[in-house]
Amino acid sequence: MNRLWSRVGVRVTSVGLLVLGIVGGVYLGQSRATQQQGAEAKLVVQADADELQLLKQRQSLHAAARAWQRQAESDAAAKAAAEAKAAAGKARTLEKKAIDKKVADKKAAEAKAKEKAEESSSGGGADVPFTGDIPASCDEFSGNRAIGCAIMLDKGFKIDQFPCLNKLFDKESSWSTKAENKSSGAYGIPQALPGSKMASEGSDWKTNPATQIKWGIGYIKGRYSTPCGAWSHSQNTGWY
Repeated sequence: MNRLWSRVGVRVTSVGLLVLGIVGGVYLGQSRATQQQGAEAKLVVQADADELQLLKQRQSLHAAARAWQRQAESDAAAKAAAEAKAAAGKARTLEKKAIDKKVADKKAAEAKAKEKAEESSSGGGADVPFTGDIPASCDEFSGNRAIGCAIMLDKGFKIDQFPCLNKLFDKESSWSTKAENKSSGAYGIPQALPGSKMASEGSDWKTNPATQIKWGIGYIKGRYSTPCGAWSHSQNTGWY
């Protein structure tokens, strides 16, 4: 009887141990499965986080590239605009220079033509030609003509040259110290061009008839030798 219960006890114990082993194995298997699932979940979460971070980096790179492209386009546009503005400015400058030169050349040509072909327009009235005989002396004249006659004699010319000088200065200015040709700028009794040339005879060249006449006779002597030579040239060309 005791042996029987002993055998039964052994079998029950074995069965119990077997059940416990099975239960423990099931639990361990479940635990391992749970752990594996947790690890896989962590890997998925980490992968998602890495992918999100990579996506953010790519977006940042794309944004930086777009910003750089916009800046480059803006810089290129600004440079092109500056170059176009500079080119337009140069073109306007060259055009203005060409126009100014053309106008200056035209004015110079007109002044030269008037100087050579036209009579002075500011002498005050028509010419006052000398039609009398050769004067015996300068006492026959008055005013600026008397001064001119005396200066001419002082310069070494004879009295027979005065009728020519009288006609010449009559034509140029009517012996007016303030006669001015508005077109050419010629000034004074001899119509010096420009009038400032007469400063070589004195600083009062604008108003002093003696200063103007001295310069005029000196010019005539140097270029035409005599007043009659200057008058002859004036009759042939309209200027002296």
